[in-house]
Amino acid sequence: MKKIIYDFGASEGENIPYYLLKSDLIIAVEANQKSCEIIKQRFYKEIREKKLIVENCIVSNQNNKNLEFFLHKTNNLLSQFPKPNNNLIGNFNKINLESADVIYLIQKYGKPFYIKIDLEEYDDIILKRIFDSNILPIYISAEAINTDVINSFLNNKHYNAFKLIEGDSIGFLYRNTKINVYNKKINYSFHKDSAGPFGNDLLGNWIKKDNFEKLIKFKMSGWRDIHASLTDNYEETSNFDKYIKIEKRLKKKTKLIKRFLRIKSKLNFF
Repeated sequence: MKKIIYDFGASEGENIPYYLLKSDLIIAVEANQKSCEIIKQRFYKEIREKKLIVENCIVSNQNNKNLEFFLHKTNNLLSQFPKPNNNLIGNFNKINLESADVIYLIQKYGKPFYIKIDLEEYDDIILKRIFDSNILPIYISAEAINTDVINSFLNNKHYNAFKLIEGDSIGFLYRNTKINVYNKKINYSFHKDSAGPFGNDLLGNWIKKDNFEKLIKFKMSGWRDIHASLTDNYEETSNFDKYIKIEKRLKKKTKLIKRFLRIKSKLNFF
């Protein structure tokens, strides 16, 4: 079966080199036209070879035209579909753009192997739309921006194996790490602004739902992605404290790597 990855919120294509190693086709969806042009320039060959399709539109729960989208003036990663709060609106430029229903996109291009959702302030709506339509990719991830995202994962009866990845650790814990590519292990370094790995390229064992529910309630929402697997076996353990210790150890490791890289940078400067 063809492996199709949907990159909802593709930005400037930070995830695409990794996804090319893991799939037959990538559907990269991004609202920022300038970011889409960067992707098209960087991956001209892959687009020509039909390994990558770029859609310049708003990912929504409906097909429509001329909806408002808000481009951040200084950081394209913060651009968003929902109208920003009044105290932040001055940081954005408003544009009108066509939207595409996430279900329409999936029906258009095919059954997903992995769906990555990174749509500022809108992950919960798209995740709910996917789950309500009973679309079940082998792997799916979304940023834990609020309790609605968390509850969508926990209430879905089909997904019972979970992992977490911290956004600020990707450029450190997943620097020169091992990933699986066609049953072979290769070294790969993830861009600090990317979503990082998915599936079994993520560190650690899969966590069963009741333990994961405790873990995510302990950590709460924030700049971290929830990953769910449809097929992987989760770790059978009632020792929830184990996961707290793992999280603390990973946090400590991230700090040590950051410190090492800062020292290395200073030594290189001299």
